[in-house]
Amino acid sequence: MADDIRDSANLTHENVLALNFIRNSGRYIYRRHYRFGLRSHIMEVLRPEAVHMEQTGVLIDKIRWFPKARPIKMLRIFRARFNSLEDALLELKRVKMTLTFLTPDHVALSDEFLVSYKKTSGSEILLCGLQEYVEGEILDPWALLDRTHLLSMWQDMTSGATLKSDTAARKWLSRIKTQAGRFVEKTKNMIHEQGHVPDLAGFGNLLVTPAGDIKLVDINNISKVNFDAVIRIDGRGYPVCDKSIEALALLEKKLTGRAVDRTEPVYRIFLDPIRMQAVRNIEEKCKPIHNPESANPYGAGP
Repeated sequence: MADDIRDSANLTHENVLALNFIRNSGRYIYRRHYRFGLRSHIMEVLRPEAVHMEQTGVLIDKIRWFPKARPIKMLRIFRARFNSLEDALLELKRVKMTLTFLTPDHVALSDEFLVSYKKTSGSEILLCGLQEYVEGEILDPWALLDRTHLLSMWQDMTSGATLKSDTAARKWLSRIKTQAGRFVEKTKNMIHEQGHVPDLAGFGNLLVTPAGDIKLVDINNISKVNFDAVIRIDGRGYPVCDKSIEALALLEKKLTGRAVDRTEPVYRIFLDPIRMQAVRNIEEKCKPIHNPESANPYGAGP
């Protein structure tokens, strides 16, 4: 275990309880989520009785079932380091911006908080969040996302029960279309009015729920949008702003059925073919980091 938890590859229940700002009440079990984030540790917050039932099972009609413990919250401990309290507060302001523009309909709500994190070398400001747990399937903008693919996702979430009704299937697909349209428009408003865009490109950052809602679960990677010819990269060398706007266009085209207008302000610069090729060249160098099997915010996120 590293001296600084932000440098650790992963955390255990015991690591979390050892933190100076966590009270060991015995009411919760902290378990690393099976997807992990490049920018944060993601821990499931579980009831001990739910974990016990998951491990020992329960008899139903003489058959023993092992129901997976459902998190009541997701604890995110961010790896970001801040030079000052002002920098940390600015990060919180960006998170609130995302919540304001996308609204609770399209964001996994999170209570963000700053703590004084004590370690052997002193104390530092640490950003954490308690986020709602969202059940759903990963919505990958680069996937096929046709009717068959979407209904396959729905079947995985509902054990196929609801697919017996053609009417229910049509209603679910219609809701996906409506919710996608709202998500796209709200994201565009955020870009136009605040000049920022959330990370829509990370694998697992977006989920589609059994109810047909589209939710952003990684709300802490927000990029400034500069309408110029410079392709900007994040701290890991990834062109996250360009790829997020490309993802937005893909969602608009595939889920709403609307033709993407490459002349509108949000797309005119970022969907230019020459620029997109340059972005792909940069992206190629980042593939090991952004491999869906190794890099995930919770979703899948954070």
